[in-house]
Amino acid sequence: MKAPARVTARSGTVMREIRLNGISIGGGAPFVLIAGPCVIESEADCVRTAKTVKDICDGLKVPFIFKTSYDKANRSSIQSYRGPGPKAGRRIIARIKNELGVPVLSDVHSVSDVEYFKDVLDVVQIPAFLCRQTDLIVAAAKTGRAVNVKKGQFLAPWDIRNVIDKIVSAGNRDIIITERGSVFGYNNLVVDFKGLPLMRQFGYPVCFDATHSVQLPGGAGTSTGGQKEFVPHLVRAAVATGVDALFIEVHENPGNALSDSENMISPDELEKILKNAKILDEIVKSNSMI
Repeated sequence: MKAPARVTARSGTVMREIRLNGISIGGGAPFVLIAGPCVIESEADCVRTAKTVKDICDGLKVPFIFKTSYDKANRSSIQSYRGPGPKAGRRIIARIKNELGVPVLSDVHSVSDVEYFKDVLDVVQIPAFLCRQTDLIVAAAKTGRAVNVKKGQFLAPWDIRNVIDKIVSAGNRDIIITERGSVFGYNNLVVDFKGLPLMRQFGYPVCFDATHSVQLPGGAGTSTGGQKEFVPHLVRAAVATGVDALFIEVHENPGNALSDSENMISPDELEKILKNAKILDEIVKSNSMI
């Protein structure tokens, strides 16, 4: 592998296009939004948020993939809320998929979770802290579903190639790589936007996780802090690189959320962010250099 200082992004990389329920991800297509609450707090709240985000996306003509978690297995504290668990989570996610007719995504934490959710999820997500867990990654790849890998906060952009190779080894090339910030000292993340084109050179769609990138991990002692005021700025920067998807966690009342309350955004904030991002995305992707 090249030394880090010599790794460069190549323009004109052939980008794989993933087709998902009529949605195109990559290949120069407009960005796709992956959005929803951090974790399922109640069935009613989750369904209502999904409908609200879908309405916003329908109005703006932004392709939408719903996301949520049934279990937050990496919370800061043992007392932190984790979610309803696999059984209830599977039923709620399936309901949203069927009632709203949208693709759905959730993260998995074990090979048994992959088996349990593979017939419901359209996109299987590998959490950042587990992005080097070979058995989990290969199991997700073997489902035949699209696999979204959150790049670990501890990985360099070029290291993601090893993760891609694991998925491809299982015969799956429907791969999305998501940037969610890198560890910078204690309780802080930063985003190196050079990483987005560097990862795109591997030929697979790249997503930017705007809300997790403003986390202050463990920054509140027994919970994670955040600086959500920077979300609109980071979204604009990511879209300017030609990113293929945006990952944004949304809550009706972020301040009262049971997880990631400091970095999730409201539906009203989401709509404003998407309006600006859509304009910029159209300008950027009309440039053949991307």
